[in-house]
Amino acid sequence: MKVSKKVSGVEYAIRDIVSAAKDLEKQGRTIDYLNIGDPVQYGFHPPENVKQAYIDAIKQGENYYSPSEGIQELRSAIADKENSKGLSVGADDVLVTNGVSEGLDMVMSSIVEEGDEVLLPGPYYPPYASYIRLHGGIPIEFSVDLENSTPDIADIKSKITPKTVAICLISPNNPTGAVFEENSLKKLIDVANENNLYIICDEIYDQIVFDKKFVGIGKVAGDSPVIILNGFSKVHLMPGWRIGYIAFNNSPQLDSIKEHLPKLARVRISTNHPVQYAALESLRGPQEYVSEFVSELKKHRDLVVNRLNSMPGISCSNPKGAFYAFPKIENNPFKSDKEFVLNLLKSKGVLAVHGSGFGTKYGSGYFRLVFLPNMEKLNSALDKIEDFVSSSKS
Repeated sequence: MKVSKKVSGVEYAIRDIVSAAKDLEKQGRTIDYLNIGDPVQYGFHPPENVKQAYIDAIKQGENYYSPSEGIQELRSAIADKENSKGLSVGADDVLVTNGVSEGLDMVMSSIVEEGDEVLLPGPYYPPYASYIRLHGGIPIEFSVDLENSTPDIADIKSKITPKTVAICLISPNNPTGAVFEENSLKKLIDVANENNLYIICDEIYDQIVFDKKFVGIGKVAGDSPVIILNGFSKVHLMPGWRIGYIAFNNSPQLDSIKEHLPKLARVRISTNHPVQYAALESLRGPQEYVSEFVSELKKHRDLVVNRLNSMPGISCSNPKGAFYAFPKIENNPFKSDKEFVLNLLKSKGVLAVHGSGFGTKYGSGYFRLVFLPNMEKLNSALDKIEDFVSSSKS
């Protein structure tokens, strides 16, 4: 039977690579999984008050369909959070989704027509390109200086065409950990406004920053057409509960999309109802667990970057946020970064993700690993990577 080309061509490197690891496990091999950004799988769990809020909601009968846009209390709490970062939103400007990925799909389906172009920071989180293509669009990567976490404004300007409809930002970035600072965000806003483009900003790692205080795009947005994507999987340690949101800045240019995009929410009925009360508690309850999580991750980041940069043939910029390292393979002895990753897996049982899975233009020649595992496991995996690159070079 026929399958559409737009679906058969979808790829998701972070999970696609797992099949090779599972084949080795069937042979009795033990695998160090450094491929997926799921804090819970590495021992970081939501606090008890958040789990209890979920349980209480179920027990109290909140098991029916919620309003399609999300419960009002959560939308208000999200608006408060985004306003604290500088955005101008009310509860009615927030739409609760089944994770950020659903929100991304809704936004792309609302703005992309056949042949439209969307600018993405290279390298980028794979679902961005997937959803753009799924809706007939063309993803266009722009350059980012990873050492300084700055977008190449000249490159962005050179890639804007009459077909361009939006500029996407992911800050802090997956896979690189780059965090755009206020000056860069202001320049991006200016470029978007000059060209009448949407600004879609994914800030799901907004509180996982290590060296400087995070500046959200809301601080410089003014009344620009900024659409925020965010959620509870990373900072709030709720990846399996699948809850995120879209927040629309108070901009007259967004009036039309704010009218029409919610139709997609109604078509899919609603998000998980009881989990919305857990998300509400995660925003309004004690926040110490977040700072403790980030403090521990900083130690992991420092270890991983120092170890990687001491390895022959590997160099790694210092991620400013999120929980990924994105090392470069210098003088790769293999034909591609994917072949490097597969050989690392077969030889040492360490699963990373090939950089080209995050965009071939700026991701090729790199690989991504998570630094969520505890220090002992990280050191063990890094020993294996070091042995692999040392033996591959010789």
